[in-house]
Amino acid sequence: MLPSLVTGLRSDMYEWISDILCQQNGTFKFKGPWFSSLNCVVTSDPRNLEHLLKIKFSVFPKGPYFRDTVRDLLGDGIFNADDETWQRQRKTASIEFHSAKFRQLTTESLVELVHARLLPVLENVVNKSTSIDLQDVLLRLTFDNVCMIAFGVDPGCLRPGLPEILFAKAFEDATKTTLLRFVTPTCVWKAMRCLDLGIEKKLKKSIKGVDEFAEQFIRTRKEELSLQKEDEKQRSDLLTVFMRLKDEQGAPFSDKFLSDICVNFILAGRDTFSMALSWFFWLLEKNPIVEEKILAEICRIVNERDDLKSPLIFRPEEIKKMDYLQASLSEALRLYPSVPVDHKVVVEDNVFPDGTVLKEQKLSMQSMLWVEWKPYGEKTAENINRRDG
Repeated sequence: MLPSLVTGLRSDMYEWISDILCQQNGTFKFKGPWFSSLNCVVTSDPRNLEHLLKIKFSVFPKGPYFRDTVRDLLGDGIFNADDETWQRQRKTASIEFHSAKFRQLTTESLVELVHARLLPVLENVVNKSTSIDLQDVLLRLTFDNVCMIAFGVDPGCLRPGLPEILFAKAFEDATKTTLLRFVTPTCVWKAMRCLDLGIEKKLKKSIKGVDEFAEQFIRTRKEELSLQKEDEKQRSDLLTVFMRLKDEQGAPFSDKFLSDICVNFILAGRDTFSMALSWFFWLLEKNPIVEEKILAEICRIVNERDDLKSPLIFRPEEIKKMDYLQASLSEALRLYPSVPVDHKVVVEDNVFPDGTVLKEQKLSMQSMLWVEWKPYGEKTAENINRRDG
């Protein structure tokens, strides 16, 4: 499969995988070159996804290969954790995400970023009739927002002139370089890391920049909390929430673990939202009729207001009425998922609902699963809609 693999990596990899899935009815076994770690089962069958992500979730962890590959950047954060470590972080974050204080923090930060920064930047582009990289602008928007939520700090990426922020640059470089490990033989990148050469040298420098940023704000937050009085308003960002918790031994979490948690949530929030919005606006440009319907829906909801001169900030109850907008965003995510693949291993013999047999390989690397979220590709969207009812 090496010639096909090289062709796929040089073109649009996700479209290439989707085309193969179309030909193989949603699931196929990929046997990579002998020097790689790419022997895996690739599936996009909805029945299989439900099986491994819900019904038999405990049988399909991320596994040691994935954790070892991304550990330098993500540590023991939620993206790189399994079992109890994952469950503890997910439970804590889930409770916090549904709290009134967290919702207020998210709303206030978004209103500030959109009205005080995003709109002025876009208006400046319109007034000067210049071009702009919308994906870069949206990355800056979501990066500032997720840093406010995770660390309670504003890095200021989305400002006039779009300045380069060292932490944002280090985070971007570290993410890209870490992903290259998945298409590089393990022995090669580990040797490069040991010798401090090539992309591994760049990765080491980038991760150092990320860690220094995180450590700085962890120290600052600890000092703030030590001086804070009980009757003072408490912060609701994730860093502060986890600082108030204890580990299994009843001791405060280490600075390294706190840093891992925040870096993971920044990764989770930064790229997913910005990628979803980038594809959404790209699709709107290709489908002007859909854009007209979304604007008509928004105008209708705004015209129902008693005070038409009030600031154009949408209330939660108004957003819930935007059914067509919600459907359009969902369709954009279906066609172009923000996280198009997920990596799992199988720790015991299992069988997918479509009949694919999965074998645990105890003497070598465990069987890997590469889960493709884009169902059978854009070309067969009609078939997917019919199948999903």
